[in-house]
Amino acid sequence: MNFLTIGHRGVMGVEPENTLRSFVAAQQAGLDLIELDLHLSKDGALVVMHDAEVDRTTDGTGPIAEKTLAELRALDAGRGERVPVFEEVLDAVKAPLQAEIKDVAAARALAEVMHRRDLVYRVEVISFHDEAIAEIARLVPGVRTGLVASRYGTDVVERATKVGATTLVLNIRRLTLEIVEQARKAGLRVIGWVVNTQDDLRLVRALQLDGATTDYPEIKRTARFTA
Repeated sequence: MNFLTIGHRGVMGVEPENTLRSFVAAQQAGLDLIELDLHLSKDGALVVMHDAEVDRTTDGTGPIAEKTLAELRALDAGRGERVPVFEEVLDAVKAPLQAEIKDVAAARALAEVMHRRDLVYRVEVISFHDEAIAEIARLVPGVRTGLVASRYGTDVVERATKVGATTLVLNIRRLTLEIVEQARKAGLRVIGWVVNTQDDLRLVRALQLDGATTDYPEIKRTARFTA
């Protein structure tokens, strides 16, 4: 299987994260997948943003869940970009997407869009939350899912298989050969994040991972030549 390079929130190392500008740049750089994050607005829109609050990535303040889509649209998400909704990303780029959901409510909203737009083959759904993965799998038969983990042990493999995930998306700072081997025995793909340096890339290649999530598009070029 080819080694995958995944654009983290687009190419957040060079463009405002989770914006259409960032996603288009990721596609132009030839990244294999584009990762993004989904939250629900106060009025139920599936908006693309990482944090639960708008403070870090926009000129606004407060929780996404307490703002309507119109209020979110009024914010500057960096370089004049607006906070996109998920369907705008679907229309702006053709690349496969890796959508991270934060909770069961977001899973239900995403499931509705996936059915309406026939996205089961284009969108892989990932989450830190086991119950969100279980819910999207229940609602969208055949959907590919991945369990994300930052602080974890070997139990992460059992957690992934229990909810039917086919991929582990793991923080490379805690990744060990033992965990990779256990994942392989369970038939799981393993993606490492965040891979931003040559040393990071050498590590994930040495561990024979299936791919790397990166903030920088040049990782795509150098990954081809890293044994």
